[in-house]
Amino acid sequence: DNLGHIVTNYHVIRNSETATVTATSIDGKTTRTFKAQVVGVDPDKDVAILSVSLKDKDDSSNVPVGRVDTVSSSMKLVDGAAWQWRPVTVGSSAGLRVGQFVMAIGNPFGLDHTLTTGVVSGLGREVRSPNNKPIRNVIQTDAAINPGNSGGPLLDSTGRLIGMNTAIYSMSGSSAGIGFAIPVDTLAYEVTTLLRDGKVSR
Repeated sequence: DNLGHIVTNYHVIRNSETATVTATSIDGKTTRTFKAQVVGVDPDKDVAILSVSLKDKDDSSNVPVGRVDTVSSSMKLVDGAAWQWRPVTVGSSAGLRVGQFVMAIGNPFGLDHTLTTGVVSGLGREVRSPNNKPIRNVIQTDAAINPGNSGGPLLDSTGRLIGMNTAIYSMSGSSAGIGFAIPVDTLAYEVTTLLRDGKVSR
C-alpha cells in the first residue's frame, strides 16, 4: 500500500533473519533494494506483512542480503527523481468463475519478473499451511506456478489483484498445472486484522 506494507507468504520469510524488497521502475531498467521489517504474521493462513521505508534517500546500508520472492512484482517505482510506490490495484475474489483468465507474476527458479497465464481451474479448494492448518476457499489455477512464485500476485485480465500465489500440487516439485492462490478477500481480512491487532485470533 501507500504506507509501505507488502504482503507475502509466511513460508517465504519464516526461516529468514533479514528480508529485503527489490522494486523495479516502470520501464524495467532500474531497480532498488530496501530493507524490510516483518510487522505481522499468521502462520495458520500462510500470510506475512512486511514494511519498508518509502523515504527517497541514498542509503548505502540497503545492500541486498536476500530476496523476498516475487514481492516486487506487485510494486513498481514511478520514473523520475522521487522513488514512489505504486501499489497493485486490489480486486475481489467474490465473483470469480471457473474458466476466468488469470495471470501469475513471480520469481520462479530465480527468473524474476516472470509472467504466466492460465485460467481459474477450480474454486473452494483446501491446502495446508506451514503449520498444517487448513486454508480453505483457495483458488486453483493452471497458470504455471513454481518454486519462487510464492507471495506473488494472481491477477485478473484487467490487472487487478485477486489472489496470492501460495502452493502447487506436483510430484516433481515443478509446475504440473495445479497451483493454488489465497483469495484476495481472505487476504484483506488478514491484513486489516494483523495491522490493527498484531495477530489473528481464532
